[in-house]
Amino acid sequence: MGLGYGVAAGAFWALGFLAPALAADFTPLQVSIGRYLAYGAFSVLALAPRWPAVRATIGGREIRALFALGLLGNILYYALLSYAVRLGGIAATSLIIGLLPAVLTVIGSRDDGAVSLRRLAPSLLFSLAAIGCIAWGALGAPGPAPRGAPVQGWLCAVGAMLSWAAYAVGNQRWLARLHHVSAQDWNLLTGSATGILAVLVAGPAFLLGAPGAAGGWDWARFAAVAAGTGFLVSIVGNVFWNRMSRLLPLTLAGQMILFETLFALLYGFLWEQRLPTGIEIAAMLLVCAGVLSGMAVHRPSPGMPAPEPS
Repeated sequence: MGLGYGVAAGAFWALGFLAPALAADFTPLQVSIGRYLAYGAFSVLALAPRWPAVRATIGGREIRALFALGLLGNILYYALLSYAVRLGGIAATSLIIGLLPAVLTVIGSRDDGAVSLRRLAPSLLFSLAAIGCIAWGALGAPGPAPRGAPVQGWLCAVGAMLSWAAYAVGNQRWLARLHHVSAQDWNLLTGSATGILAVLVAGPAFLLGAPGAAGGWDWARFAAVAAGTGFLVSIVGNVFWNRMSRLLPLTLAGQMILFETLFALLYGFLWEQRLPTGIEIAAMLLVCAGVLSGMAVHRPSPGMPAPEPS
């Protein structure tokens, strides 16, 4: 079940990679703010009928954590990622962000009862090899040279990776503590907090980078893209991720992020109307090998008692 939720989360999250192409007249930061405004609006509407009951399950610490998670995993992450692509190029950025599964696996190996890094080594090697294939394909693809200072772009990419890693770890820790809060409610609470943050950033994002040539149809398409990504990517995708986070240890959950990259490649093939290259096929096979080998080392031994139902 946990693996299935992780695959579904990656499938929905990868839809976000199409948003910049569908709203090309707007900056990545504006697309991001539009998505999180929609995410916040959907979350508030869904929570409104049950707000008194949901509010009783959280306190001041949980509210502060929700704003921190919304900032780290949504606003700050996507802003840093956007600037990393602009300054350092897509190839270098994808290589650095692609280290997330390995980083989360190493962090998770320090948890009590976690599988040791020695037993996780084959899975990590498969994952790193998949990242290498993806980066190799990106570096070999023709494209415009990155504008700006590459070193600053790489630093932004490292910041984005660390920001999302902090979100993933913190989110999983809070879900483990709050057994009385459902994964869906936690997602909607995070969306509401993220929406408030997006409102605060929306003014500067649109006033300082307003698309002068955008017409009524462009704004309508932008609104549709924002609503679609806000619901499918953030609402639906995050629900699957939160449910997975309660079923898998962090050492295995971190590797599920590779499915976002895998589905992003598949959607890219459909968008570009082409078949995958040999190196892209190798990357997809390595992703599957990494996850399956990770599952193998997490499988309970025959003599181990079954876990109690939760």
